[in-house]
Amino acid sequence: MAEEYDLVILGGGTGGYVAAIRASQLGLKTAIVEKTKLGGTCLHKGCIPSKALLRSAEVYRTTMKAQDFGVIASNISLDFGKVQERKNKIVEGLHKGVQHLMKQGKISVYEGTGRILGPSIFSPMPGTVSVEMNSGEDNMMLIPKNVIVATGSRPRTLDGLEIDGSHVLTSDEALQLTSVPDSMIIVGGGVIGIEWASMLSDFGTEVTVIEYSDRIIPTEDREISKEMQRLMKKKGIKLVTSAKVLPESLKKENAVSISADVNGTIKEFSAEKILVSVGRQANVEGIGLENTDIEIERGVIKTNSYYQTKESHIYAIGDVIGGLQLAHVASHEGIVAVEHIARENPSPIDYSLISKCIYSNPEVASVGYTEEEATEKGFEVKVGKFSFRAIGKALVYGESDGFVKIIADKKTDDILGVHMIGPHVTDMISEAGLARVLDATPWEIAHTIHPHPSLSEAIGEAALAVDGKALHG
Repeated sequence: MAEEYDLVILGGGTGGYVAAIRASQLGLKTAIVEKTKLGGTCLHKGCIPSKALLRSAEVYRTTMKAQDFGVIASNISLDFGKVQERKNKIVEGLHKGVQHLMKQGKISVYEGTGRILGPSIFSPMPGTVSVEMNSGEDNMMLIPKNVIVATGSRPRTLDGLEIDGSHVLTSDEALQLTSVPDSMIIVGGGVIGIEWASMLSDFGTEVTVIEYSDRIIPTEDREISKEMQRLMKKKGIKLVTSAKVLPESLKKENAVSISADVNGTIKEFSAEKILVSVGRQANVEGIGLENTDIEIERGVIKTNSYYQTKESHIYAIGDVIGGLQLAHVASHEGIVAVEHIARENPSPIDYSLISKCIYSNPEVASVGYTEEEATEKGFEVKVGKFSFRAIGKALVYGESDGFVKIIADKKTDDILGVHMIGPHVTDMISEAGLARVLDATPWEIAHTIHPHPSLSEAIGEAALAVDGKALHG
């Protein structure tokens, strides 16, 4: 069977299904091909389930120190089965919501594996999509005017370090744990590694993080990394930086052990399990790219600023093109691609305006340049910092570690970057994101009256601190 569409999207993750909704709004007959479940990695194996676990860890941690708030709680215990049950219920509810949105937008959904074909009787150009249906029915042929590749990514592994799902895990397997391990080695101290380290530590696991770089969360501002390192150690997490894991040294018995070259010294580490968290790899295989002129560069699909590939009617968005591998980035890339297809004249995305978040305890959020990046780009910078220790709401909340840091251009006074570490900063970063979009100055943020008491006062005080005018610090 064959069906014609204005747009066929390979992948129904966050980027793919948001692109489909926007296409539907613009009157394009649209189909999604998804081999597992709508919502993709973010909903089923990433953002949502991991944050559900982090929330349970936060509640458990808070309950354990309830007496600090004058609340006497006894016989506190963790029912990890209930933790997983809650996580699954949240995911299932959101999955049903995405399915409803597809029906509401009259978007066809094909459950199966899609593959782009070369020129054929259906089309003189590559782009016809053959769908191997999960149901076992005959392959469907989808004949689109345009295609968006949104096949996402999967956890990257280290050569020689085989993922067995029992002793050696990626985040995919870790999300399905039936009990909290007594100890865990986490290979990789980036965003995902630190979120898992924080979560497991709060659940009572003894955690060791082994990071190749000289600092954890190395893509964040150096002062943020330093503060996170201090607070992770305060939680009892062991951090090993400038360390190269040696996969060939892996031993598996009742527990696991592995060695690492730490600044030229070989050290052995052991734990109940190992979590490999060394980034993600684009899903470019098995989707028929070899039948097109689409270029793959460093393992990801090469596109222009409107996400067109070398085949102008085939676009690619999200993790499969590299860059900032974040759900909200994929969504907006999908919107730009669809609007370009519909000739709506969209503006290309300025990636320096996109906020990034780490949902550990403490949380981290940032937008714009780090101080180091701004200096490297030739800016003469001025910096304001303000600690949550001087914020009444943070003290009331019982989480006063961390700070807000604002970097501005000395010449123009424009805000170049905002970096936060502390309580609920992932919910506060959008103010800084809007400030970046509007080319705001620290003066403008400082003269936005922040409610008292609120955590957001730290942003206003940091803005004042840029010019040495902080009121409470």
